[in-house]
Amino acid sequence: MNSALAFTRPPPALLVEPQVRAALEEDLGRAGDITSQLTVAQDATATARLVARKPGRIAGLIAAEIAFRLVDPQLAFAVSVPDGADAAPGDVLATISGSARNILTAERVALNFLGPLSGTATATSALVKAVEGTSARIVCTRKTLPGLRLLQKYAVRCGGGFNHRFGLDDAAMVKDNHIAAAGGIAQALERLRAGLGHMVRIEVEVDSLAQLEMRFLDSSGNVTDTEYGEPARDTAAWGQPPVVAAISPKGATHVELGVSFPAASADVDQLVDQATLAETPGGHAPVVGP
Repeated sequence: MNSALAFTRPPPALLVEPQVRAALEEDLGRAGDITSQLTVAQDATATARLVARKPGRIAGLIAAEIAFRLVDPQLAFAVSVPDGADAAPGDVLATISGSARNILTAERVALNFLGPLSGTATATSALVKAVEGTSARIVCTRKTLPGLRLLQKYAVRCGGGFNHRFGLDDAAMVKDNHIAAAGGIAQALERLRAGLGHMVRIEVEVDSLAQLEMRFLDSSGNVTDTEYGEPARDTAAWGQPPVVAAISPKGATHVELGVSFPAASADVDQLVDQATLAETPGGHAPVVGP
């Protein structure tokens, strides 16, 4: 079985390997796994299983497999529950067999990817379920751990979410500081439209419905990024569809929720096209652990 379901669109191994290699180099240090080298016979073989400790959505097996294969290309890695699938406590996700030494050397790095990424996928899956029946999509932000954006964005896809910007060059996203530095929203938009290619979209962050109405009644087909920090303000704002309707024929509305995911469905309802949660994707409890 493949390590990932097709809908997750796993990144090429070529892009994942440098992150896994760096983690292994960090762990192996200057002398390698001295404990396994001295306590386990060189010719000893073993079979290990990666087992789910909690119910959740799996992500990170693609990185775990690379970790084992980088340490020992001869290790066999058989997947039972691939990335993008749900697991119950006790489910065997994958089985590794071969050199006992090398399995022990790679297992911590493999789990360090698999556990947190599965936590992110599980949290995303809960958000996706919370907005079922609406037109909203759950998307992710750039609030990722340095060096791990590719895999954390992948974990969001494993949870059924969608990716927002991968980097600063994906799209133009105008925040309050940009507006202040440019001398106003009109000046900022004028410069962007003069300098950007026709394939690059523009997003503008607004803080209130008044700004939303002022800036986007002349929507040009780009996304409005709206941030509200208080649940009460969220509910009040999205309870006024005329302003949103004024931009919806051409533009999409994207709201960052300052609330926990149980309230997400009430906040986005039918009025939001995209929603993110104002917390770091890596901040969720692992589903798979030691």
